[in-house]
Amino acid sequence: MAPVAKSIELPNRVTISYVEQGAPSGVPVLLLHGVTDSWHSFDPVLPFLPTSIHAFALSQRGHGDSSRPETGYRFDDFASDVAAFMEALQIESAVIAGHSMGSAVAQRFAIDYPERTRGLVLIGSFASLQGNPGVHELWDSVISTMADPVDPEFVRAFQQSTLAQPVPPAFFETVVQESLKVPARVWKATFEGFLQKGFSDQVGNIRTPVLLVWGDQDQFCRRTDQDKLLASIEGSRLVVYPGAGHAVHWENPDRFASDMRAFIESFWKT
Repeated sequence: MAPVAKSIELPNRVTISYVEQGAPSGVPVLLLHGVTDSWHSFDPVLPFLPTSIHAFALSQRGHGDSSRPETGYRFDDFASDVAAFMEALQIESAVIAGHSMGSAVAQRFAIDYPERTRGLVLIGSFASLQGNPGVHELWDSVISTMADPVDPEFVRAFQQSTLAQPVPPAFFETVVQESLKVPARVWKATFEGFLQKGFSDQVGNIRTPVLLVWGDQDQFCRRTDQDKLLASIEGSRLVVYPGAGHAVHWENPDRFASDMRAFIESFWKT
C-alpha cells in the first residue's frame, strides 16, 4: 500500500509534508531528501523497511508540497525544521538519514542537536559543498540566472545526472515532477546556501554512530569526500556500492534498506 501524505505546521509557521510508516514503538528514523526532491525520494526504499523501523520521510521547506517561505534555505534552517518536527511529533531522538543536501542537513542537525541524534546515515555525502566543482558549475551555468517557469528539460537532465544505473521510468517521472514544483527562487536560495562557508571544521564534533553510503560512479561526491568524512568523524564507516551513482538508494533500494537496518541494529538497544 502506498504511503499517505500528511502535513504538520511547525511553530515557525512552516508546514512540512511527510509520510510515516512502521510500528509506533519502532526505531524512529527521519529520511531527508536531496535538493529539489521530496519525500518521494524514498519511495523505492520504504517497501523494504521492516516495521521495526518507524520511518518518517519529510519534504523539507521549499520542496514537494511543503511551505515555500521567502527566506530560510541554509543548512541550519533545514536542521531547525527537523528539530521542530521532532518536537511536534514528540520524537525524543532519532536516526537521521539524508541524501546529498539531506546528508549535509543531517550533519548540521547532529552538530546542533547532539542529544537528539542517535545515529546518522549519509548517502552520497559531501565533505563540503562550498568547494565542490559540480555545484559551482551548476550555479554558474544555470541556477544563478534561473527564472520561472523552470525548464523541464534541465530538470530531467539534472536528475538523470545523479544516476549510473536505470530506475523504474514511473519513479523517475515522479522525481522530475517533484523537482518542477520547486520555484526558481528556492533553487537559487538553496544553492546560495551551498556556496557559503560550510561547517566542515565542526564535523569532528559529531559523536554518534555514522554510516556513509556511496556509489563509486557518483558524479557529484568524490571518494575524497568520503575519506575526509571518515577521517573527521570518529568511528564512522563506509559502504561502497560498485557501479552505483549519486542516488544509490534509488538504484539499490533493497540493499540500502538492508544496510541501514543492519547499521541501526548494531547500536540501537530497545
